[in-house]
Amino acid sequence: MSRIGVFVCHCGSNIAATVDVPAVVEAARQLPHVVFAEDNKYTCSDPGQQAIKDAIATHDLDRIVIASCSPRMHELTFRKMLKDTELNPYMLEIANIREQCSWVHKDKAAGTAKAIELLKMATAKADRDAPLFTTTIPVTKRALVIGGGIAGMQAALDIADAGYQVTIVEKEPSLGGKMVMLDKTFPTMDCSACICTPKMSEVGAHPNITVKSLSEVEQVTGYVGNFEVTLREKAKYIDYELCTGCGACETKCPAKVTSAFEQGLAQRRAVYRPFAQAVPPKPTIDPTNCRKITQGKCGLCEKLCPTGAIHYDDVDRVTRETYGAIVLAIGYQLIDWAAFYGEYGAGHYPDVITGLHFERLVNASGPTEGHILRPSDAREPKSVAIIKCVGSRDVAKGRSYCSRACCMYGAKHAHQYLDKVPDGRCFVFYMDVRTPGKGYDEFYMNTRRDGATYLRGRVSKIYEENGKLICLGEDTLLGEPVRVEVDLVVLETAMVPAPDAERLGSMLGVTRDKDLWLTEAHPKLRPVETNSAGVFLAGACQGPKDIPDSVAQASASAAKVCILFARDELESNAMIAVSDSALCNGCGACVAICPYQALTLEEVSLRENSQWSTRMISKVNPGLCQGCGACAVACRPGALDLRGFTDEQIVREVEALCQW
Repeated sequence: MSRIGVFVCHCGSNIAATVDVPAVVEAARQLPHVVFAEDNKYTCSDPGQQAIKDAIATHDLDRIVIASCSPRMHELTFRKMLKDTELNPYMLEIANIREQCSWVHKDKAAGTAKAIELLKMATAKADRDAPLFTTTIPVTKRALVIGGGIAGMQAALDIADAGYQVTIVEKEPSLGGKMVMLDKTFPTMDCSACICTPKMSEVGAHPNITVKSLSEVEQVTGYVGNFEVTLREKAKYIDYELCTGCGACETKCPAKVTSAFEQGLAQRRAVYRPFAQAVPPKPTIDPTNCRKITQGKCGLCEKLCPTGAIHYDDVDRVTRETYGAIVLAIGYQLIDWAAFYGEYGAGHYPDVITGLHFERLVNASGPTEGHILRPSDAREPKSVAIIKCVGSRDVAKGRSYCSRACCMYGAKHAHQYLDKVPDGRCFVFYMDVRTPGKGYDEFYMNTRRDGATYLRGRVSKIYEENGKLICLGEDTLLGEPVRVEVDLVVLETAMVPAPDAERLGSMLGVTRDKDLWLTEAHPKLRPVETNSAGVFLAGACQGPKDIPDSVAQASASAAKVCILFARDELESNAMIAVSDSALCNGCGACVAICPYQALTLEEVSLRENSQWSTRMISKVNPGLCQGCGACAVACRPGALDLRGFTDEQIVREVEALCQW
C-alpha cells in the first residue's frame, strides 16, 4: 500500500493570499494513502527541502506530492532533492496551485476549493506512480553553429576557445551577417567594421573552427550528443586550396550585376567578394550571371588566374557529419515594407529608402564613399525624414511587436545625417521613444540637441511633388496635421524572422511563437535553450535584439554547449513514450505527429499464434523523445503509452476529480 506525503507551499503570499493553505493541508490528510501532510512557507528553499527529506525518513514515505508552483518551475529542483533520499526521483507529483489556481482567482473560497481538487488529482496519480530510470548517451564533442553573423561568430569563438571543434555554416559567401553592413554602432558610434571584421578574421584563423560558406543544412537526424547533419556546400567554381585571393579575376570580369550587399545601390562582378574584408578572403563565381557558365563564352578569369584555381565544372558537395550540439544563429531579415505600405510609394520612389540603404550610403566603404547622396540624382539631400516603426507595432499591416533597435537606429541616422550635412534639416516621426540600454537615453537626447526635430505621430502618406517628397502625418502632441517636404525619406523597418526559420525550426524540432520567431524552452529560466535537447538559440533568431544583447546571448549559448561537452555521457529523459509491439498495427500515425522525429516504423519478425510473421511496428528513439505525449494520443490501437503519464494514471486523476 502506498505511503504518500503531501507538502503544501504558501509561496510567501503568492498562494496564501487566495488559498487557505491550512485548510488544504487538512483536506489532504483525509485522502486515501496519505500518511503525512504539512505546509511550508517556501517549500523550494533549503529548509523546505530538508523538511521533506526528514519527513520521508521519519514517516517511511514512498511517494511525494507537492502543492506549489508550476512543475515547469521547480519539478527538476525537487527531483534533484529526492536523489539525496532512498526515494526514486520520479515518485513525485506536483499540483500547480499557483499559476493554475491562486493567480487566477480573487475569491479565497473558490481558490481553496480548486486547490483541494488539484491536490486530490495529483494524489490519485501518485498512487499509480512507478519508479523510472534513465540511461546514458555518449557525447560527440563537436558543435555546429548555423549562421555566421555576430551571434554565430561569438558563440563559435567561445566554444572553440574552450577547446572544442566547431563548424560554422553560413549561407552567404562571407561571415559577418547584417552587422558588417552597418557604418557605426550606437551609442558609442564605434566603426561597425572595426569591431566586426577583426572577429571575422579571428574566426577564420582559429584552429578549432571550420567555416563553410555558401552552405546550408539539408537534414538533421539523431539526438542530443549525436546529431547526424547533412550539409550542402554550394559550388564556388574556385578551388580555395589553390586560390591566393589576389583579385585578378574580380577586377577583369566583364559581367556586372546589382550588389545585394550594397542594397542595390551599386554593382558587383560575376566573380566577386561581397566586400573587401570578407572571410573567407577569396572570391566566388555567381553561376547565374557568369557568361562562361550560362553561355559557354568569356572564360577570362580562368585565363588570368595564376594558380589555375578556376573550375567551371565545380559541383555542390554534400557531407554528413556528427555533432553533439547545435546553435541556431540565423538572425533576421527586414520586412518587405513595399508589399504592405502602398501609401509610402510601394518602392516606386527611389529616394524612399530603408535604414539599411542609409547605412551603405553613409559608410566610407559604401557605394558613395560615405557621402549622403540621393539615389535618384546623386545630389546631397538638404532635408531628411526618418520614419520609425515601419512594420513594427502595426497590427493592421505589419507586426504587433516592437523591433527594439529602431528607436536607437533612427537616432543614430539622425545624428549621422546632421553630422555630415550640418545645414540640413532632419525630421523624425515616432510613436514612442524607447531607449532601455546603457547610454541609450543620453545618445537620444544628444541627437535632439544636434537639431533633429521629433514629431510624435505616424506618416499617413508619402508622394512626390515638384522634385520633393511630401510626408503627410499628424503631430499627436499638438493634435494638428503635419506636412513636411524633404529630399530623402528613411524608413526604419521592422525585424522579422529569417527565411530559413520555418525550415530549420521544423527540422530541429524547435517551435515558433505567434510572430514566427524561434521559441526558447522557458522565457526566464531557460532563455537560450529549446525544447529539443542539445539545440540552443543565439541572437535575433529568437526575437528582435541589438548587438550587445545578441553577443550576450551567443556567449550564454556557448556556455550551455560547453556544459554539455564537459561530460562524456548524458543522462537521458526517463519520461518517454513506449511502444507495445503486440498492439501496434504499423499505421504510422505516431510517426507523422511526432514533432521531434523520435518515432520510426521498422520491419520486425513477431511470433503470433505459434507462427512467425513480418510486419511494421513503431520504434521510439529514447535520445530524441521529449515526452510530449502526442504519439500516445494519436495511437488508435493504444500501443503507445507515456512513462510518468500513463493512461491509467490519467484515468485515476479524472476519477478522483469526478468523485469529489
